[in-house]
Amino acid sequence: MEESLYNLVFERSVLSSLIFEPSQFDDLENILDEKDFYLPAHQDLYAAMKSLVHRDEPIDEEFLKKELSKKKKFDEGVMLEILASNPISNTSAYVKEIKDKSLKRHLLTLTTEIKRATLEEDLPSSEVVDMVERKLYEITQDAQTGDFKDAERVTIDTMEYIQEMKRRGNSILVGVDTGFAELNKMTTGFGKGDLVIIAARPAMGKTSLVLNMTQNLIKQGKGVAFFSLEMPAEQLMLRLLSIETSIPLQKLRLGDMNDNQWSSLNDAVEQMQSSKLFVDDQGSLNINQLRSRLRKLKGKHPEIELAVIDYLQIMSGTGTKDRHLEVSEMSRGLKMLARELEMPIIALSQLNRGLESRNDKRPMLSDIRESGSIEQDADIILFVYRDDVYLYKEEKEREKAAKNEGKEFVATYVEKEEEEAEIIIGKQRNGPTGHVKLVFQKKLTRFVDVPAYNSTEIVYENVDTRSASMNVADNVSMPVL
Repeated sequence: MEESLYNLVFERSVLSSLIFEPSQFDDLENILDEKDFYLPAHQDLYAAMKSLVHRDEPIDEEFLKKELSKKKKFDEGVMLEILASNPISNTSAYVKEIKDKSLKRHLLTLTTEIKRATLEEDLPSSEVVDMVERKLYEITQDAQTGDFKDAERVTIDTMEYIQEMKRRGNSILVGVDTGFAELNKMTTGFGKGDLVIIAARPAMGKTSLVLNMTQNLIKQGKGVAFFSLEMPAEQLMLRLLSIETSIPLQKLRLGDMNDNQWSSLNDAVEQMQSSKLFVDDQGSLNINQLRSRLRKLKGKHPEIELAVIDYLQIMSGTGTKDRHLEVSEMSRGLKMLARELEMPIIALSQLNRGLESRNDKRPMLSDIRESGSIEQDADIILFVYRDDVYLYKEEKEREKAAKNEGKEFVATYVEKEEEEAEIIIGKQRNGPTGHVKLVFQKKLTRFVDVPAYNSTEIVYENVDTRSASMNVADNVSMPVL
């Protein structure tokens, strides 16, 4: 291997310094791993040092010889070379060089693996790309170094945050605007690095809710990355246009609109074309691919303030046969990615159908599919619940039963154009739990705040707009920390 990929003099100097000044080891252990050394004998020696420190034994020539001899890895020649090397008091520059060369060797090894997988094993290109993205992530994670922040640094950062909040005045919004006034009050917005889970049973409107949030942000000139694993980008755009124009979604799908509606649509399309919305609608996507694409997009468009994944259970695994482990890998990966990119990530999630056998069908944390890891990793978990969905379903079941028995059926449920909806805050790491009431406008697939609903003009054909009066943000309870 080319000498540009390793430096044995530096490796010997660092190891020598650790023998003559063992107190440095605690600092270096957070940065260097045995794999960072090029020479196998150097790797063995560093691993032996680590074992001795963990057993609270001294790092000296005799203990190292004993430790290595037990594993039949003691090389007297290598030990003499290290003891003959000049120890250094400031190892940081040497360590940085060793780390850099280690990273280059890992990348070179990866190119060899790519060649073997592509030519010799003749793997499908999708598998090769997945392998590359996974390996690159592992390499970059290994290359990252970190250490404790002392109290002075943490205090300064905290005071800067408090002063920034003071400059904002009495604004309740600290994080990304949810688009709903009462939800903002409950959450203060979605914070940087938050993993937000929005969960519901099918047809409750979880995609509609997150599209409302998306529409609100892009109208403010902010960027949103939307990974749509279930729905083509064109269908998402139809929903966004319906939300924006108040033209019923079915009319947009059929192109059945009057002149005023066409004019409104053209204005909305013109605004949407210049928005900072980025949609990835490839149906199959795993956590490694998503991580790679979002990093690249965020680097090119730093104005992106929110990422959405619709939805979590559709994401592909990375080869693990245990689905619970795969979902755990996804949720943990999304949480780490949100922290890395310093932006909230919203992931939609399905709920188990078991809740429908309960009298009270309002969801709870245990209803989330593969809930353990998701519940642990999420900072905020929101449930979307509309009672009318179940009332309508029960009506249809009664109608079917009456028809099968030859009995007359008398309808009791009146389908509404606008329904009461609840956003249940099942978990909030830094705030209260509880629920917020909204109104769901079915033909527009749009949620609106209850107060705003009274003054919202809704364009329906041959339908009278009715008013509603509901309490918001009631039944609030503080979380148990």
